[in-house]
Amino acid sequence: MKRLVISISILAMAMATSVTAAFGATTLTYANFPPAPTFPCVQMEEWKKKVEAATEGKVKVDTFPGSTLLGAKNMMDGVIDGIADIGCLAFPYQPGRFPLLEGVDLPIGFTNSKVANAVLWDLFVKYNPESLKKVKVLALFTAPPADIMSKDPIRKIEDLKGYELRATGAGVKPLELLGAIPVAMPMSETPDALQKGVVKGVLSSTDILKDFKFAETCKFVTDTNFQTTAFGVVMNMDKWNALPEDVKKVFDGFAKEHSMWTGKYVDDHGDESIAWSKENHNLEVITLTAGQYKEWHNMMSPITDAWLERTASKNLPAKEFLADLLALKEKYEAEYAK
Repeated sequence: MKRLVISISILAMAMATSVTAAFGATTLTYANFPPAPTFPCVQMEEWKKKVEAATEGKVKVDTFPGSTLLGAKNMMDGVIDGIADIGCLAFPYQPGRFPLLEGVDLPIGFTNSKVANAVLWDLFVKYNPESLKKVKVLALFTAPPADIMSKDPIRKIEDLKGYELRATGAGVKPLELLGAIPVAMPMSETPDALQKGVVKGVLSSTDILKDFKFAETCKFVTDTNFQTTAFGVVMNMDKWNALPEDVKKVFDGFAKEHSMWTGKYVDDHGDESIAWSKENHNLEVITLTAGQYKEWHNMMSPITDAWLERTASKNLPAKEFLADLLALKEKYEAEYAK
């Protein structure tokens, strides 16, 4: 019965798209997996607004946040199969599927999302990874680099020994190497886990201090600049090929611009979250010394070494990609550093 309902829904959306197109406009479905207030969905609504205005009614976009059409793990295949015309996916949620792009989520010390977004876009343009050739890429962006939000102050490496922190994906190994205990759980379950003491903090970007009210229990942030989480906005290739050329130009014209808009938005939102947390919950931000920062990041070097070996074994240009990544990081840090 459930499959029948899903099939009928997909058929209805396809019919709506065809009917709308017949009257001079195309309606596209855009799926996303996080809740509507979070930054991947904020960027989705911004993209919709810009596209609808720029195409002057030729394109309408129906958005589906919160996994109401596709979830995080089936987003890529769902777009390829046409369940949604457009989808936003997090690359780390499908380990091994995007091997080159996994390099962007290494803990190499990006200072903000704007830098990481500019690097990610340039690397995509240069390497045109095989893993994305079944879809049309409309935008690429990252979450800000992850910091430690905790109930107790984390001022030195010894403070992490045996300390339970919620982490998933690319955040697990850095914590293990630093002596902490990563605990995997959905973000939606984390506030309750913090209240009950199941975990003592979170490794993530600081926008969640306000969005999930973590500042009520996590009174300390240690500025660590660990891994990012890279996202892609991708479109079904048949739907892309069916678009008029002038509409394609609009989409292409927004691609890098929108990627950078998202980076600025989420960086600014993180700053607002920190300021809100300081004002309302007396949050303390802990800055590591230069020596500590170098020591912590050096301890995570096995992650990069493993990625190089794993990616090169797939006959992919891992060393060249990493060298370009680091060179672009240096370039854009000078341009976009806070």
